Amino acid sequence: MSNILDRILADKRVAVAKRREQQAEAELREQALDLPAAPPFAQALRGAGMGLIAEVKRRSPSAGLIREPFDPPAIAQDYEAAGAHALSVLMDEPYFGGGEGDFRAVRAAVKLPMLYKEFVVDPWQIWHARCIGASGLLLIAAALSDDELRSLMACAEEAGLEVLFEVHDREELKRGLDLGAEILGINNRNLKTFETKVEHSLEMLPGIPESCLRISESGIRTHADIQLLQEAGVDAVLVGEHLLRKQDLQQAVRDLLG
Repeated sequence: MSNILDRILADKRVAVAKRREQQAEAELREQALDLPAAPPFAQALRGAGMGLIAEVKRRSPSAGLIREPFDPPAIAQDYEAAGAHALSVLMDEPYFGGGEGDFRAVRAAVKLPMLYKEFVVDPWQIWHARCIGASGLLLIAAALSDDELRSLMACAEEAGLEVLFEVHDREELKRGLDLGAEILGINNRNLKTFETKVEHSLEMLPGIPESCLRISESGIRTHADIQLLQEAGVDAVLVGEHLLRKQDLQQAVRDLLG
C-alpha cells in the first residue's frame, strides 16, 4: 500500500498543479470566504450515540469496482433517509472513480455534513473543498510531514473546515495529538498487507483523550462490530464498502446501526 500511496500522492501533486493553472488559489479563497458556514461535521457525530459517516465510493485499489450502477445522489439520499449522520465522498478519479461532479451532485441532494475524502497535499484543495460545500476534509498522517500537516490544518481552520486526522499506528497518533488534532480517525487497514481488523481501533483507543472525537474507519461490517467499538469508547464509524455492496442501502444502514 505504501507504494500505492506514494504513486497516488505523486499523481495528485501533478493533478493539483494543473487545477491551479485553471483556477488560482486566491480566487477560490475569495469565493470560499463569502460562503455561509457549512453544516457542522463533528457536532453531527457527537450527538448520535454512535455516529455514522457513510461513504460514497465507486471503487478502490484494494477492492476494485464496488458498486455498479453507481448513482451518487441516490446513494446519498438512501443514507440520509436511513439515519446516517454525515457523508464521505471520494474526490480521487483515477484510483477511486470519484470527483467534483459526484461531490456537487451529492451536496445538491442532501443536507448532511460532507467530508471531502481526498489525498490533500495542497492548500488549493482546502479552498476547493469549501467552495463545493464540504464541512470537513481528510488529512492523512502517512502522506504528509509534520510541517505540511501543520500548514494545512491552519489553512483548514481559516477556511472554516473541520479536519479528520487519519492515523494508522501509535507514532502517527502521537504526531496528530502533538499537532492539536481534535477529530482522530483510526484506519483499521494495515497499509502493508491491506488486511482490516476492527480490533486495531481498540488497541489504539487508550492513547486518545476523551476530548477528541474518536472515529474508527475500515473493516466495519456488522452491528456486533458497532457494539464492540461503542463499548470501547469510539464515537463514530466510517463505513463504505460494506454498505455499498448491499442491494438495499437503507436496510443495510439500519442493520448496521441496529
